Amino acid sequence: MPTTALRCLVVDDDPLSVQVVLNCIANTPFLTAIGSYTNPVEAAEALRTQQVDLLFLDVEMPLMSGIELLRTLQHPPLVVLITSSKDYAVQAFEQSVVDYLVKPLSYPRFLQASQKALAVAQRQPLASPDAIQAPAPDADFTFVKVDNKLVRVAFDEVYYIEALGDYVHIVTGHSKHIVYSTMKAVEEKFPTSRFVRIHRSFIVNINRIQTLEDNSANVEGKLIPVGQTYLRDVMQRLNKF
Repeated sequence: MPTTALRCLVVDDDPLSVQVVLNCIANTPFLTAIGSYTNPVEAAEALRTQQVDLLFLDVEMPLMSGIELLRTLQHPPLVVLITSSKDYAVQAFEQSVVDYLVKPLSYPRFLQASQKALAVAQRQPLASPDAIQAPAPDADFTFVKVDNKLVRVAFDEVYYIEALGDYVHIVTGHSKHIVYSTMKAVEEKFPTSRFVRIHRSFIVNINRIQTLEDNSANVEGKLIPVGQTYLRDVMQRLNKF
């Protein structure tokens, strides 16, 4: 467990909802509240300057929704989204949030979400007291939408990602997830520290590349072409290991 509590910020346009979350934080030993905002614009500015480890963020707010607020942040902290509707679940996980809570909040569910955040924080250093919040490291998984449901995909299990028309195939050692999406949108969900674009139609897991020869990469037995425009970057990335 971190030696200091996770610093939490609460953003919700409803003052009563803010108080509910603050009460939950006060009853959770590994959390500490450092502030709250009912104005999302003011909150966005605070998040650029304050040291925040965990953000409890309402989705439906005037001026700027919680999702829109997240998109303004270059280096968002860990995030738990809170809303009165389940309709935002897909958008929530597209932002790689820790958890998604539906109002009215119950403390057991709040605690569960907070424990998830703590588990992530245990794998990373918290922001030092004299520094701006550092970017959170890459998570171990993401969620993709397959046939109107969210499917969890562990990064380590992915061999490669292939664009085929209007769809993207995410290939692992035991499954293939077919996602209706652009390659660019999917690429943004996979960390550049683990994946590299080697062709207009292919992204591969660096740790799954076995050989690179004759402009082809052997990825767990499958030969994948390396585009000329990507070759230099691929070689630079591989030479770092």
